[in-house]
Amino acid sequence: MRIGLLSDTHIPEAREVWPQVWDAFKGCDAILHAGDIYDLGVLDTLAEIAPTYACRGNGDDGSGGRPRQPDHPTLQDNWVVTLGGLTIGLTHWVPVPESPGIVNLAGACERFFGGVTPDVIVHGDTHVEDIREVNGILCVNPGSPTFPHNLNYQFGTIGFIDIDVDTLAPSASIWQVSDHGIETFDWLRWGPRPW
Repeated sequence: MRIGLLSDTHIPEAREVWPQVWDAFKGCDAILHAGDIYDLGVLDTLAEIAPTYACRGNGDDGSGGRPRQPDHPTLQDNWVVTLGGLTIGLTHWVPVPESPGIVNLAGACERFFGGVTPDVIVHGDTHVEDIREVNGILCVNPGSPTFPHNLNYQFGTIGFIDIDVDTLAPSASIWQVSDHGIETFDWLRWGPRPW
């Protein structure tokens, strides 16, 4: 099973989601958008490609100075879904990396997922791609396809989770949008992570 991941599309601040992103998600079994969508037409396009789940980001929920986005069949504040036999939590922000004693992932699971501890958490907000395991949970931030690292509108990143449905083993990957589609992300291009 393959799940497409994206976050922080910021349409119409970003002129459009690159067509390469739509093409890359063809054949996915599901698509998860980790918030800061702004224009819900993005969700309509994603839903034409595969079943879509999206969460409200701080730019969608009314807390970031923009109006709260209206209801949409694919949109909730947070999701807990079962895909490929794994429990996946979808939210805009989680404390990854953790700040021990102040903010931790267990508290975020309680707050956003009703105490469910997912196998995988997909999140966004930072516009910085990241894959790491925290307390046994695979945490994936696909970055932003339109504003990578909060820079100007340019080619950014998307992600995938591939699940072996026989072993329930997930693997995550980040991909760079390019003129020719998507290509393997060069982790060294951006230098060390800020944390």
